[in-house]
Amino acid sequence: MGRRIKVRDIAIWHDRMGMTADEIASEYELELSQIFAALTYYFDNREQIDRSIRESGTLVLELRDRDPSEFQKKLNELRGG
Repeated sequence: MGRRIKVRDIAIWHDRMGMTADEIASEYELELSQIFAALTYYFDNREQIDRSIRESGTLVLELRDRDPSEFQKKLNELRGG
């Protein structure tokens, strides 16, 4: 069965969340060789992938602000907004 895990996901888990390759492999049922291959690709293409991560984070924030969740709507109502 194929996985839809992206190199940038592995990069985030490893670089920003501090997960080890072993932890990622165990958590997502991947082979260590897959993790190391993804990390190798990431480090070889770091600038491009980091830009993609920043852009996707910006998009998430824009979508969140434009269409708040039901929880956020209720919270705003309780605050009188």
